[in-house]
Amino acid sequence: MTTITINGKDQSFNDIDPAMPLLWALRDHAGIQGVKYGCGLGQCGACTVWLDGFAVRSCQLTVGALEGRAITTVEGLATATLNPVQQAWIDHDVAQCGYCQAGQIMSAAALLERNPSPTDDEIDAAMAGNLCRCGTYVRIKSAIKAASGAMTASALFYNAMEAEEVSA
Repeated sequence: MTTITINGKDQSFNDIDPAMPLLWALRDHAGIQGVKYGCGLGQCGACTVWLDGFAVRSCQLTVGALEGRAITTVEGLATATLNPVQQAWIDHDVAQCGYCQAGQIMSAAALLERNPSPTDDEIDAAMAGNLCRCGTYVRIKSAIKAASGAMTASALFYNAMEAEEVSA
């Protein structure tokens, strides 16, 4: 039996082959449909998820190797509101067919978690492993820049309601 934390909740994978790719465990056993099968070779990025906060290809990870690890899918990226990357994707009308978008969003969000103000070259490098058959790369980059701006602005905003009370 393997237990993996998926989107903040422990998920046990009983009675499945530990060599099964995470992609199929997520889709077929955990009911998480955002992660997509694209190539099965880790080359297209459609199956991108976070493993302990880092963007990885779920088609290349086996369930048995993930005991006790944390996986985040596009479904787990949003909390009470959409993640700034998800909102930017909507605002910039990025999706055309939409098939690659979950993987694109996960890679972009991973980039911005580590580098909130990336250059164009850093965006290109981080997104190079994610293919879009529809060619929406210009809108993808625009959305990443907008999300970067939103994340940077929100980090500068002081919310007195969230501040801890200081006793004198």
